[in-house]
Amino acid sequence: MATTDTPAQEGCSCCFVRCCTCIHFSFLASTVGLVKLVQTLLSGVIQYLLIEYGLRYHATIGTAFEGSLTTSSACFFTSAILLFIYIVSERSYRLIRASLFEIMFNIVSCFFYLTSAVYMAFATKIFVWTISFTTPSVYYGMTGVYALSTVAGILHGADAFYSFKDFVAH
Repeated sequence: MATTDTPAQEGCSCCFVRCCTCIHFSFLASTVGLVKLVQTLLSGVIQYLLIEYGLRYHATIGTAFEGSLTTSSACFFTSAILLFIYIVSERSYRLIRASLFEIMFNIVSCFFYLTSAVYMAFATKIFVWTISFTTPSVYYGMTGVYALSTVAGILHGADAFYSFKDFVAH
């Protein structure tokens, strides 16, 4: 029986052969993998809601719209890249996860999401409420934005804490 450097469960099985063993899909089943996946999906949903329901009213909403869109775009892009890297390379996952980059990214993302959520909630209640009687979809869309931004901020904060624990352990 020959031993290999790659775990048996990694990659894809094609008949009796394992393909793409460098890719470790088992990362998505881990807690960190699920958190990264949810972070990426939340950022994408927030970005979609902002563009779909708020873009026509960005002048009314003001800088709260721009701040939320910038935050969700930056976090979506970075989380998607990290998710891709973590799936493709287990070694990169171990190195980046226990680095200052992961900690700082999550702390900054947490701060930006929570501040943009508060600002969007204020702008929604003050400025969007007046047009919600004629166009209720924009009010509900922006309410969804600040609610999901709060969830994303809390998720990034928890991820920052666990990244810090990994950093201290290594």
